[in-house]
Amino acid sequence: MIGSKDSYALVTGASTGIGNALARVLAKDGKNVVVVARSRDKLDELKAELENNYGTIVRVLPKDLCDPKAPQEIYSELEKEGIRIDVLVNNAGFGVYGKFYETDLQKELEMIQVNVISLIHLTKLFLKKMVENRSGSILNVSSLCAFIPGPLESMYCGTKALVRWFSEALANELKGTGVTVTCLYPGLVTTQFHKRANMEHTRAANRKMMDADTCAEAAYKALKKGKLTVIPGWEYKVGVILARVVPGIMIRMTRYQHEPA
Repeated sequence: MIGSKDSYALVTGASTGIGNALARVLAKDGKNVVVVARSRDKLDELKAELENNYGTIVRVLPKDLCDPKAPQEIYSELEKEGIRIDVLVNNAGFGVYGKFYETDLQKELEMIQVNVISLIHLTKLFLKKMVENRSGSILNVSSLCAFIPGPLESMYCGTKALVRWFSEALANELKGTGVTVTCLYPGLVTTQFHKRANMEHTRAANRKMMDADTCAEAAYKALKKGKLTVIPGWEYKVGVILARVVPGIMIRMTRYQHEPA
């Protein structure tokens, strides 16, 4: 287990997918967990499961990170209850699919709020005490498209590229403080991502995917070791190398995968 027994891990986007799997991995390892997502019902189900199976304490916080006030509300509520966060998992995120000149601006602004601004805001709020305590771990969930620009997902890829560079710079700043940053770059994973982004008809959505549990296990293993970068799946590691060597070809391949099947 990472961190102390009387502290908590905070996981955003915990109702489904990778966030849900990460909450399970943390609880299985004995960590108390604060789970955040929009759906109280799903979070209550997760709380019952984790407490029954692992005997850990789970605090449910139903919050919509599209709301700019949500990060401060999360921080203030936990401060009021005396809950100390020493593991922050910034997982919440979603995509917007289509040609940029045709996509809905409001959805894209909400995506930026969730994928980038709330991640930065939560990190800003919880990081200071981690540094003061000289102990803490941050896991930011980016995407493989942080290395490979994705036509028809241009804004989503832009948000995940920012998460990548922010994480790498922050990790350097935190050297010697006792606080580590890990950035997860998942490829195709079995989640609700394609459904929410209205991408179920694409070639990518019909490919074989990694299950969320496998992805979460790889991320948690890296987090415990304090590793900066984790790319689950050998084929995705190869993809990152190719993106650096032949970026133009990889962009065309990504466009092909994002087109209708």
